[in-house]
Amino acid sequence: MQLRGKTVIVSGVGAGLGHQVAAAVVREGGNAVLGARTEANLAQCAAEIDPGGARTALLPTDITDASQCEALAALAVERFGAIDAVVHVAAWDSYFGGVADADLATWQQVMDVNLLGTLRMTRACLPALRARGGSVVIIGTQSAVAAPSQVRQAAYAASKGALTSAMYSMAREFGPDRIRVNTVLPGWMWGPPVRAYVQFTAAAEGVSEQEVLGRLTERMALPDLATDRDVAEAVTFLASDRARAITGQSLLVNAGELMR
Repeated sequence: MQLRGKTVIVSGVGAGLGHQVAAAVVREGGNAVLGARTEANLAQCAAEIDPGGARTALLPTDITDASQCEALAALAVERFGAIDAVVHVAAWDSYFGGVADADLATWQQVMDVNLLGTLRMTRACLPALRARGGSVVIIGTQSAVAAPSQVRQAAYAASKGALTSAMYSMAREFGPDRIRVNTVLPGWMWGPPVRAYVQFTAAAEGVSEQEVLGRLTERMALPDLATDRDVAEAVTFLASDRARAITGQSLLVNAGELMR
């Protein structure tokens, strides 16, 4: 078990990737401290992955509020005595469009959630992480390094690209405290958002869902899309001591669509 005895904060726990990361933490022997804006999502996740409640704690958390980030970090220490890793899943990924037609006020809000929110949550965890070292794992996106042709998410991609740049600085700044900072870059990841995209596109074009899915998978080196569980497995590795010498790195989990 990669995370036996470790306490991991997971932000952005909903039905998709956040749930899978939390489940992987518990499956790998760790304690999962769950944060998201919607308490019902947190409660449902905790009940599913840890029915007895011994290895999970939860608190509604909006990462645009520094005091709420601090409260989630404090809960982890109070309940389990430490923070060994923080995984940043929380993000605003539902604003679509390019630059020419952009509402830049909305761009600022996306940046406040995706970039500054991640930094707020990281900073809230720093005192506990510095006590014995640990790991910060950021969920980025392949779109930050290669814009997809199927959809336009310029604001989301830009915010995640900024986070990757911040990762390099944090890895250097926090390294002396044995805190590692890395990013996982998913591509098309089979889970609730991509499932909804496939269903919507199929209905809009009057074609089968399998045809839409096939357009995505034909771009991959492997014959299947990565899943949100695949991404969660990469996250747990980077959060674990098995990655003790890895910092300042970006790992694509994308079935080989983009190779770097």
